[in-house]
Amino acid sequence: MSVDGASLPASAYVPAGDGRWRSSELTRGPWHPEHQHAGPPIALVAREIERAATGLGLSHLARLTANLLRPIPIAELSVAVQADYAGRNVAHFSAALSAGGKEVARFTAVAQREAELAIPEGLAGHPLPRAPKPPESSPLARFPFGESFTGYPDLVECRVAEGTFFGGPCAIWFRLRHPLIEGQAPGPIERVAVAADSGNGISAILDFQRYVFVNSDLTINLLRPSQGEWVCIEARTLLGPSSGGIAEARIYDAAGLVGRSTQSLAIRLRD
Repeated sequence: MSVDGASLPASAYVPAGDGRWRSSELTRGPWHPEHQHAGPPIALVAREIERAATGLGLSHLARLTANLLRPIPIAELSVAVQADYAGRNVAHFSAALSAGGKEVARFTAVAQREAELAIPEGLAGHPLPRAPKPPESSPLARFPFGESFTGYPDLVECRVAEGTFFGGPCAIWFRLRHPLIEGQAPGPIERVAVAADSGNGISAILDFQRYVFVNSDLTINLLRPSQGEWVCIEARTLLGPSSGGIAEARIYDAAGLVGRSTQSLAIRLRD
């Protein structure tokens, strides 16, 4: 596999028509050379849910939950979205992501109608917090994997606002180097979802060479759509005594807090 920047794919996915998408090597994750990092496919489905919601006049995706049923192969994917309930101001959606005739992930989401609302001054916890450092003041960094293959670290540019990769609690800025969809500028939910699934990785506290700590889900709750190219994930990993864990994160853009995310971790020793 080439790691020559000149030969990288142009995007994470190429439309194949009829709700199908061809995956590129830019989606490759750290756990297996034939499997995707979950961030890009979650972002792909989030995009399709948002499109369905916007068609109903509900432009704010307030919650997205991805249940990762199987490893997602670097292959052709299909996305099916349905509205389970659509009211005037709120709608509930579900979606399925499939590959090779098998469902690999299931999704639920809540979309809301946006409206201007004045918030009283002096509320507890407000104004909302900001990321530890803005992206322009954060040093450039790269994921501590992917030097020998084309994959997710080539899809995103990273800057460290606080802490270090794979060294416990940290805050990392993410920006897409390539579009999620060929020929289309990524939207706010795509930028957030691509980054949010990395909370587990950036805040890892276990030795990557000795342990597997894969997340089986991702839930994102958003206060508002993010603004601009950069998304910051301020994450930490918590471990339980029975092979389980949680990665939790605050999500920021340059203007401040956007939302939060959580991931359930299944932990084991490598074979």
